[in-house]
Amino acid sequence: MRSYLFILLIPLIFVSSGCEHEYARHVIAHENAETAATCPDASRVLNFGFYAHFPPISYATDADPTSPAFNTHLGYEADLLTALDAIMEGVTFTRTAIPTWEDIWLKSAEPAYDMIGGGITILESRTRDTTGQPRIVFTAGHITFRQTLLVRAADAERLATHAALTSEIRVGVVRGTTGETRLLELMGLVNSNNVLIAGTRIETPDGTFVGDGTAAYTISAAQVSPNLAARQHLYPPTEQMPQVVYLNDAFGNSGMLEALAAGQIDAIARGEIGNTEAAHGSHGAFVVTAFDAQEEYGGFTLALEDADLAACIDEKLDYLTDNRKIGYAAWLADPSVFMKRVFNNSPRE
Repeated sequence: MRSYLFILLIPLIFVSSGCEHEYARHVIAHENAETAATCPDASRVLNFGFYAHFPPISYATDADPTSPAFNTHLGYEADLLTALDAIMEGVTFTRTAIPTWEDIWLKSAEPAYDMIGGGITILESRTRDTTGQPRIVFTAGHITFRQTLLVRAADAERLATHAALTSEIRVGVVRGTTGETRLLELMGLVNSNNVLIAGTRIETPDGTFVGDGTAAYTISAAQVSPNLAARQHLYPPTEQMPQVVYLNDAFGNSGMLEALAAGQIDAIARGEIGNTEAAHGSHGAFVVTAFDAQEEYGGFTLALEDADLAACIDEKLDYLTDNRKIGYAAWLADPSVFMKRVFNNSPRE
């Protein structure tokens, strides 16, 4: 077992920050349900689309989309899905890798996909499309996340907390992630409605904008104002807030580590699991700091019309994770943990 596993086993404290997280708590509270889920009464093959660039949660064997191995799924969610496939009668899964993150959760409402995964945080706002219409449902939460910073080892003490981030510090994020939005919340760069505070300067390929404190400058984990969709750099209006650098196009997820090592950015705002894995793989070059107290829950998405199927899958996920007692740390210690649940008193119809 890796030496840092004890960190992930420590119980986390949940702090609600509003209706989004209240929704997540509601979604994962299935053990008290009074009605049984309606499961498929005929065979059905579900195409599962997975995010290809989020090791160790969900990733492709080969990151090159032209490679035959691109659609070979690896990671925590890959093994969980394999167990789900084995335990569900009437349902089997095929898998297709998805190279881009933006609005990935909504793809389960598209004809090409039936179910989507990839380390997606459960948020009520992500269930709706850009017009506000409900399009998808989340399954039960099967993994817990919390936000952190990944920094160079030499900066561990200097950047130990979010409070240490100033306008001289450049923090790398991926657009549309909870890593981005939680950073903006913690640093006060957005208000309670996810509107950028007045005076924030935003660089985009179409020019530079300055936020005026209105909804025309909104950034959330589900929706963004059209003029900010291709945001590349945020410059804060005060010295007590960091610069935010977007690396989606130029680098991608893995390239953020190269940017951090090269000094192009000073920190990466991302979930604890991804940052901890990166720190371990850096052989001491990077460390994880600024652990957020707030928990997030990750789940899969299905089309709104598949709500009954999602409820059926919830029952199986609750069993496989022992009502979320078995999670990422247990899987990291034993990647076969979910298949062992399948062959130990598996609850088939």
